[in-house]
Amino acid sequence: MLKKTFAAALALGIATTALPATASAEVFDAPVPARQASESGLQTAIFAGGCFWGVEAVFSHTRGVTSAVSGYHGGTSANATYDRVSGGFTRHAEAVRVTYDPSVVRYDELLQILFSVVADPTLVNRQGPDRGAHYRAAIIPLTTEQRAVARSYINQMGRSGVWDDPIAVRVEDHQRFYEAEAYHQDFAHRNPNHGYIRRWDAPKIRALRANFPQLYRSRFRTG
Repeated sequence: MLKKTFAAALALGIATTALPATASAEVFDAPVPARQASESGLQTAIFAGGCFWGVEAVFSHTRGVTSAVSGYHGGTSANATYDRVSGGFTRHAEAVRVTYDPSVVRYDELLQILFSVVADPTLVNRQGPDRGAHYRAAIIPLTTEQRAVARSYINQMGRSGVWDDPIAVRVEDHQRFYEAEAYHQDFAHRNPNHGYIRRWDAPKIRALRANFPQLYRSRFRTG
């Protein structure tokens, strides 16, 4: 797959800057959530939206997020490795565990960001150039409140008329989250000239800054 080809090239020290650096992200006018989350204290949520490099990068530039960690959700520890997950047969999704301060950014606002600048909620088992069930878009609530807000927002997106195709994203039951290998963590921040990052993920960060200026921060939050 394209991403894996880039990763292999990077590991071999091969330049991967052939793709254009000035691509634009596909930005959707995802509706302002009608139901606002009511939470206090640091909270944790899990989101899947295609390649975890871009999901992590966007949330790491979001004010109120204290940690964004790439990993795998939906399968077992026996095959929660990149080589196995990328084969598409382990039931995992590439996902990101986000810890956030709801006094700065609410859960519903994270959902709006996810479906505005990161993931197309109408696509099934694919995002951008990546194909396979492990690249599915999914919401994994960790609390009853998150589940209620997520279901409300999916219904709202379906009624909004923003997308021509039906909303395909699903709410998945929380299972154990397995952190991805160290070389995947903060990948976009550490590899800004990587071809995949330049073409697919840097535009998402620019779209976050342009469309959510009140929630954008230039400093990359690692963790």
